[in-house]
Amino acid sequence: MDVDFLASYPSLMAADALQTKLAELKLVVFDVDGVLTDGGLLYSAAGEEVKRFNVKDGVAMKLLPKWGVTVAVITAKDSAPLRRRMEDLGVKHFYPGCHDKAAAFDELVDTLQISPKHCAYVGDDVIDLQVMPKVGVSFCPSDAHVLVKRHCHFTLNKSAGQGVAREVADVILATRMALEDAYALAQKPEFEKK
Repeated sequence: MDVDFLASYPSLMAADALQTKLAELKLVVFDVDGVLTDGGLLYSAAGEEVKRFNVKDGVAMKLLPKWGVTVAVITAKDSAPLRRRMEDLGVKHFYPGCHDKAAAFDELVDTLQISPKHCAYVGDDVIDLQVMPKVGVSFCPSDAHVLVKRHCHFTLNKSAGQGVAREVADVILATRMALEDAYALAQKPEFEKK
């Protein structure tokens, strides 16, 4: 456990049950807009959608599986830039254009044979409330909708598109080991390979 890192989260340090749940997670599911992006929509002159992702989140989404935590993405939107980013990150469990997030989540845990209590979900808006009650731990960015904040277990320090997935990964990994040990894998040249 990385006590020094976790000390910056007093509410987490005071919640032994939440620390235990974080240490036992096997799956983290991310929403995209308002989580991995800032939620803004940009269109090129040709009308193509453009998305801005935070590179720090990419490291997190590639690192978690190396430590036994599967990463999935369930999002209501679909676009070529989004598909490209998921491909670049090697996200195998990707549900784009999904308006019934609860059904997609149920299908995913059945496929992976993981108990929902060993899953986390990261979302920012009311559609994400379909899944949040089902999981062991739910996260939201600091600028999430008020109803999401009321119903999630853990409000992050980061806002949408500013490294939310990285903060989630750091919190999860810090419940298991020193972050220096967790990130040793990311320092190897082969880490960046697909």
